Amino acid sequence: MGKVIATVNMKGGVGKTTLTVNIATCLAKIHRKKVLVVDLDTQISATLSMISPAEFAKCRKENRTLRHLVSQAITRYGVQVEDPEEKVYQVKDIVIPHVCKVQGLDLLVGDIDLYDEFLVSEMLYNRSLLYEEKQTFQQTWSKFEQGLIRGILAPAMKNYDYIILDCAPGYNLITRSSIITSDFYLMPARPEPLSVVGIQLLERRIDKLREVYREDNTINIQLLGIVFSMSAGFTLSRYYQKVMDRVSSDFSAAQIFKTKIPNDVNIAKAVDAFIPVSISNPNSGGAKAFAELTVELLKKLEVSLGKKEQTSRLSLVDLE
Repeated sequence: MGKVIATVNMKGGVGKTTLTVNIATCLAKIHRKKVLVVDLDTQISATLSMISPAEFAKCRKENRTLRHLVSQAITRYGVQVEDPEEKVYQVKDIVIPHVCKVQGLDLLVGDIDLYDEFLVSEMLYNRSLLYEEKQTFQQTWSKFEQGLIRGILAPAMKNYDYIILDCAPGYNLITRSSIITSDFYLMPARPEPLSVVGIQLLERRIDKLREVYREDNTINIQLLGIVFSMSAGFTLSRYYQKVMDRVSSDFSAAQIFKTKIPNDVNIAKAVDAFIPVSISNPNSGGAKAFAELTVELLKKLEVSLGKKEQTSRLSLVDLE
């Protein structure tokens, strides 16, 4: 089963999408892993970092975007009667395979309009009234939230080594459902105060989610680490270093990636060409940094998965 990794920060503009697409590219291109990138942000930055606007427009016209899967999930969970003749879509029906001409790198295209929050709330309220025990709206919402992204990705889990979710900044339904679904999360950041605030807010929100779903034991997400993308002039600024020192005081050294992503103009140029820098300019400083970061990520995954396996074995011993 593929491991699900969420790339998330409460604040935007911290290099989240660039981190997602380049790590995914390095995993597929260099390490020969099967990787699926899922664009969950309505800004569709991950999508437009891997395909052109014209290709996106074509996918949207053909209903080959994540919106179609989300809409289907809402309909199936709601009180509406499904049309038995309507085709049931899965990830494999919508995904773009071998995106950017990289074998093993697939993209689940995002959409500028994933769902209508008012209609979802109305659907969940009506569903809560159907239960004989009069299940509360909050209980109905939580159940839907737990299963939304997990249900969409479930049929594809066995087809990939890694599924990387490019989550929207903030804390909407899709982001929460993605966190619940994920095995691990990456926190991109810049050495700037508001970026650090985004890290702190995310940690609090994840702790709150763990508490909400504690009895169901639904959330098993672990922090892989914080990845810093350097701002211009970082090496000349003592203030930036103070900001990073503040993060170091809140997180262990193992939770902060040693590899930093440099302020490289080639990264911006690659985005402008709708292709990751790891492909467009593999010898650039930015591409080399992403390659090093991916090696570090794989080592962290190996350690984390080893600890999980050890914990599972101890649990089995306790049961015996």
